[in-house]
Amino acid sequence: MERIVITGLGLTCAIGGSADECFDNALAGVVGIKEVVSVEHEKCYAHIGAEYPEFVTPKGEDRASALAIKAADEAIKDAKLDVAKEADRVGVILGSCVGGAVTIEKFYRDYTADPAKASGEDVLKMPISAIANNVAHRFGACGVIDNVANACAAGTMSVAMAADLIRSGKADAVIAGGSDPMSSLAYSGFHALHALDDEPCRPFNRSKGIALGEGAGILIVEGYEHAKKRGAKIYCEILGSGVSCDAHHITAPSPTGEGMQSAMERSLEHSGIAASDVDYINAHGTGTPLNDSSELGAMLRVFGTDGKVSASSTKSMVGHCLGAAGSVEAVFCVKAIERGIVPPTVGYTEEDEAAMREKAGEFDFVPNKGKARKVEYVQSNNYAFGGNNASIIYAKEDAPRKLTGDDGERVFITGIGVVSPMGNTVSAYAENVNAKAAPSICEKCGDAVSTVGADDFAGVGIKLNFYRKLDKLSQMTCVSGKLALADAGIEVTEENATKIGIIAGTSDGPQTDIANFQKGIIANGTQSGSAFLFPNTVYNAAPGYLSISAGVKGYNVTCSNGAASGLAAVGYSSRVLRTTQNDVILAVGADEDSDTVHMLYEKLGAFDAGMKLSDGAITLVLEKESSANKRGAKKYAEVLGSGSARSDVEFGKFGDGETLKKAIGIALEESGVTAEDIGLVMTCSNGVKSLAKAESEALIGFEGAEKVSVKDICGEGRAASSALEAAHAALMLSGKVGKTAATYALAISASAGGTFNAVVLKKA
Repeated sequence: MERIVITGLGLTCAIGGSADECFDNALAGVVGIKEVVSVEHEKCYAHIGAEYPEFVTPKGEDRASALAIKAADEAIKDAKLDVAKEADRVGVILGSCVGGAVTIEKFYRDYTADPAKASGEDVLKMPISAIANNVAHRFGACGVIDNVANACAAGTMSVAMAADLIRSGKADAVIAGGSDPMSSLAYSGFHALHALDDEPCRPFNRSKGIALGEGAGILIVEGYEHAKKRGAKIYCEILGSGVSCDAHHITAPSPTGEGMQSAMERSLEHSGIAASDVDYINAHGTGTPLNDSSELGAMLRVFGTDGKVSASSTKSMVGHCLGAAGSVEAVFCVKAIERGIVPPTVGYTEEDEAAMREKAGEFDFVPNKGKARKVEYVQSNNYAFGGNNASIIYAKEDAPRKLTGDDGERVFITGIGVVSPMGNTVSAYAENVNAKAAPSICEKCGDAVSTVGADDFAGVGIKLNFYRKLDKLSQMTCVSGKLALADAGIEVTEENATKIGIIAGTSDGPQTDIANFQKGIIANGTQSGSAFLFPNTVYNAAPGYLSISAGVKGYNVTCSNGAASGLAAVGYSSRVLRTTQNDVILAVGADEDSDTVHMLYEKLGAFDAGMKLSDGAITLVLEKESSANKRGAKKYAEVLGSGSARSDVEFGKFGDGETLKKAIGIALEESGVTAEDIGLVMTCSNGVKSLAKAESEALIGFEGAEKVSVKDICGEGRAASSALEAAHAALMLSGKVGKTAATYALAISASAGGTFNAVVLKKA
C-alpha cells in the first residue's frame, strides 16, 4: 500500500503568520488569546478570543477562503509543488465549521437594511463549498475537490481523506487542511451555549469553556514515490486514521468518552502500531468541562498513566479554531516530529500540576513550555458537534508500521430511503414515477418540495420530543436514513453499531437556520444568540441527528461541494468500506428548500438561467459483499467505480464537456467497463445552458444508452438529486422503476465550481 507523506506546511493563527513562527511561539508558551476586536461583544459575559489581527482580508474575498489561500500559498511554496504542471492529479480537501460566516453576516445586514442591496456575489462566498474551490482556482488544482463540513473535527478528517484519495490512486498530491474565521455567528452561538471562558482557557486544568480562535492550517499531502521522484523534502508520514460517532447528543460528548476512545483505537489499528508506540498526543482539549473530562478518561484508558506519552492542548494558546483546529494542530504535530520537541499546555501553576497528578497519575500534559523528547509517532485528536470523532497518526519517515489496506471487497446497494417531491419511501417514489405523477409543488414559490410529517416520523420510530429539535434538513435526513435501514432489513444493535457509518453530502447545508440565527443577532446583539438554533447551523447536524436517532456509531463524515455532493458521497462510501472497520455506510444526499433558500438562488439568477429548485433527502445503504451475504440481503446494484474531475473555473460556474469526459473516463476505467457497455445514463443537466452543453459534449459515444433525468422528475434538489441519480439507477437495474435492459448504469453530476462526479453501477 502506498506510503503517504507531508511535503509542505502553511499556517496562520493567533500566534503567527507562518508555520515556523507559530511553532516557535507555541514552544515558548505564547498565548494569542486577547480581547476580540472583530466581533461586537459589549453585552456578552466573555470578551476574549484568539484572532490574527495582522492579516487583513483582501477586498472582494471572504475571510475563510482568504485565510486558506494565505496558508496554502505558504505550503505550496514550502513543498515546491508545481500545481499547474500536474493539475489533474492535484486535489484540494479543506475542512470548515462556519465557512463564509463573515460574509453571511454582511449579506444579512445588507438584506435587513434593504433586500435589494444584498448581492448574489456575496451568496457565492457564503457556503462551505466555496472554500476548496476558491483555493483550487487560485492555484490551478483540477483533481478531486471537496470540503469536509464536520465542524470541529473537519481539519483532521480532511487530512485523512486526502491520504485515502492518494492511496486509492485518485491523486498524487492534495492540498489539505482547514479554515475558519472569527465570526459573530460562532461567537454568539458558543456564548448562547455558555461554552465560552471569560479567561484564557486552560484545558484539562481549571477551564470553564473555550476561547474561540481563527486560522488556517494547510498541509501538502503526497504519495511517497511521487515526492521522492521530484526530490521533495519530506517532513513525515501519515499512517492511519480513525473516525467514529457517539450517537449521544448533538452538542455534548458522551460522558464515557466511548466514541473518542473508538476513534483513537481505530487510528492505531489502521496504522498497525500499538498505543505504547505513541510518543505525543495533540489532544482536542477545548477547555469545556464535559470535553476535557470525557477526553481525559478516553486517553487514560488507551494510553495509561505511566507518563511515557506526552499530551498537550495547543488550544490553550491559539484558541479553538473550529473546522481549522485539526489542521492547525496537524502542523504542530509535524513540526514536533521534525524538531524532536513537543508544544505545551499553558496555564499551569505548581498547585495545578499537583492536582493533575492526583487525577491522572504521571500522565504528562507538558505544562507551560515545550519539551524535547523522542517524537517518532504522534496522534492528533479532534471531536465535534454531532458526536463526531477523528484521530490520525503521523510518524517519522520509515518508522515501523503495518497499515491496513484495501480489502478488495465488492460493494452493493442493499437499501434505499427516499424523501422527495415524488413521495417518501421507495414504494411511494416508484409508484409515482411509474405512473408519471406530478411532484408536490409549493403554491407560494412554485418549487417542487418534499414534506415530512408526524406520520413519517412515527413510521420510522422518531418521537415527537426528538423531531421538534430538528430543522427541515435534519428531519428529511433522519427519515430518509431510517427508511433506508428498514429497506435494507438492518436493525442497529450494540453489536453492529460501530460497523455502520454515515457519509453525507450537502450543497448548501442548513441555510434556513443559519439565516434565522444570524438575523436574530443582527437585530438583538451578539449576546442574544439562540441556543436552540445554533446547533442546527453546522452542516453535519443532520447526519449527527441521524446517528443519534438510529444509534449508528461508525464512520461519520459530511462533505459539501455543491450539487454533486450526494453522488460524491456514494463514491466516497465505497472507498471507505474497503479501507476501514465498517461493514455498512449510509450514503446520504440532502438539501432543503425554504423561503430563505429560494431567495438565495433568486439572488444568484438561477431561475432566470432555467433552474427549477426542489429539495429532499436520499439515503443509499452501501454494504460489503461479505456482510450482505451473511445476512441474506437483497441487492439493488453493485457499485463498481467512481471518478471526479474539475474544470478550472470560478466558483459559481459549471465546468466544460472535456472535464466531464475525464470524470466519466476515470469511473469507467476503475469499473473495468467501456462506454459501449453502459445501457443507462442518469444525466445531470438542470436547465442551465452551459451545463447542458457540457453534458451533451461528454456523452458523445453513449448514444445507444437510455437517458434519464431525475431533475425532470423532481426538480433540482442539488445533493438530493445527485444521490437520487444513483438510487433511481439502482431501482431501474433491479426492476423496481421503469423497464431497462441495461446491465451497467452511469450516473453523472455537476457542481457550480467546475467539479463533475461519475459513478458506475452494475445490475446485481
